Amino acid sequence: MGEFGRIDVLVNNAGISTIVPAEETTLADWERTLAVNLTGPFLMSREFGKEMLRQGSGSIVNVSSVAGLLGISDRAAYNASKHGLIGLTRTLAAEWGGRGVRVNAVCPGWVKTEMDEEDQGAGGYTDADIEGRVPMGRFARPEDIAQAVAFLADQDLSGFVNGHTLSVDGGWFGDGSWESLRNRKQQ
Repeated sequence: MGEFGRIDVLVNNAGISTIVPAEETTLADWERTLAVNLTGPFLMSREFGKEMLRQGSGSIVNVSSVAGLLGISDRAAYNASKHGLIGLTRTLAAEWGGRGVRVNAVCPGWVKTEMDEEDQGAGGYTDADIEGRVPMGRFARPEDIAQAVAFLADQDLSGFVNGHTLSVDGGWFGDGSWESLRNRKQQ
């Protein structure tokens, strides 16, 4: 505020994963995952949102996950946090949209990042698992996600988009095919 005098955009992008069967998820892991992935975005949105509401404009983009739209095994805490982030997005959009503050979410599919490398290092999945599940046959690139965030943040491009969850996952969420059918279509 001291440097620019206003806040136009907040992107809540911090996140951690917890890959463990639900029955083995500790309370500490549950609480830590929800603290980073859901409570943090709420607190940031609340504080930045106050200023946006005062100025009568602003855009908040929450980075959820395809796991916020689906159930993915061994990720109870992560999935719950990302589902919750979508609910928070919709609630804030309903509360603040009429006061000039738009709130939307982006749901990336798997992105080749350090977090993915750490998760794969634990042996839960491989590149082939992800590439075989995604109709576009590849991981998302960071720039795929960044462009979607930039679109939702830009008042000129998406000024009437509020409360939306944009899936940026190469078709993962939209594809209900079984693996052999999907694979035949990719050849």
